[in-house]
Amino acid sequence: MVPATRVHAPPGTVPCEWCGNPTAAGLPFCAHCGRRPGVKLTTATSCAACGATVRESDSFCSACGVPLRQSEPQGEAEVHTLVFSAHRYDAGPRLAVLDENGEIRQMVPMTKLEMTIGRGACDLSFADDAFLSPIHAQVVWRDGGMFVRDLGSCNRTWVYLDGPAPLVDDDCLLLGSQILQFRRIGSPAPLGQEADGTRRIGSVTPAPDLAVLVQLRADGSVRDTVHLGPGRPLVIGRDTGDWTFPYDHTMSGTHAEIRYEDGRFVIRDLGSRNGVAVAVRGDRPLAVGQRLLVGDHILRVESV
Repeated sequence: MVPATRVHAPPGTVPCEWCGNPTAAGLPFCAHCGRRPGVKLTTATSCAACGATVRESDSFCSACGVPLRQSEPQGEAEVHTLVFSAHRYDAGPRLAVLDENGEIRQMVPMTKLEMTIGRGACDLSFADDAFLSPIHAQVVWRDGGMFVRDLGSCNRTWVYLDGPAPLVDDDCLLLGSQILQFRRIGSPAPLGQEADGTRRIGSVTPAPDLAVLVQLRADGSVRDTVHLGPGRPLVIGRDTGDWTFPYDHTMSGTHAEIRYEDGRFVIRDLGSRNGVAVAVRGDRPLAVGQRLLVGDHILRVESV
């Protein structure tokens, strides 16, 4: 049921069945009141405070937040229910901007199907973040899920892993402040001998090298390289492991591990403080609770 005070809906929009305001067609929630469409007001009434149409079973007005009925006492104590804020549980897809302690600094609802993030004129702009490109990344709501894509930014868009993940050729990883790139090098040629029958000297003890992990400088050039192969797990950390970075204090003492499993290399976080992130390529799906790094800002998916 639509309130009587319905406003004209511009092309490409439909009126919200709750508040009557026009919202983008196909959006899974109203950009004005945050309610989800498709829920019929089978038993409707009006809010005494603002006149908006609400369900009789609602505890609060979806438009102004005023309680629709008084709480009933239970025994000697009376139940006091707080009024929902604008960021209530049914407000649709949302991102949280986190501070250095991981606390929510800002809540950002998706008011359109595609939302840009950057330093310039974007839907979510951080003008003082020099690590952000003017138009850095885009968050997309599609087919009932949330996706992120990088828009050719200088410093990439990163998604923190929430579990073990297989590595794909040219994947870039962020461990602490180190950018490491995974590169497949293919299968080595079988051991043989020269045309004149002479055998070559060399160690045959290690398993063959199938991939390399290279450390990238800020300009993209390669600094150090470590080879990867079956039966040779690689532990990375600041203090202990097979590859250490004692100068990087944003890396945990024992940070992550890469192993060869079932024909692929898999990376695992070893309980590090700052986690392991992978650079976004294409449209990467996001799960609730997953964190993103764009420039110098960390975002977290609160709902989809």
